[in-house]
Amino acid sequence: MESRMKVLRLFKTLHRARLDVFKDDTSTLAAARQKINEEFKKNRNETSVENINQMIKMGSDVETILRKTVIQGVHTADNRITLRAREELLLDNVPYCDNPRKKEA
Repeated sequence: MESRMKVLRLFKTLHRARLDVFKDDTSTLAAARQKINEEFKKNRNETSVENINQMIKMGSDVETILRKTVIQGVHTADNRITLRAREELLLDNVPYCDNPRKKEA
């Protein structure tokens, strides 16, 4: 029963990730939805706890990769693309330092 709850939670998490990552891109949203649903249906009758846990791990890794590495690009004009980076992808700008500090023990 616990595995079932983990699988359902992962299913919802992947769909939320797809909505965040591919926002306003209807064709990609539809393709991602179809692929997620297809993979879950394909493995619907799996009974091995080891295989289920392995697939849950892979699904969690996919969600992490989607959220941390995918940046959406939008065509704005001829030969121009505007990147739409999500807030969680933006990093603080740290200035370069020629004299690094020693780590204190």
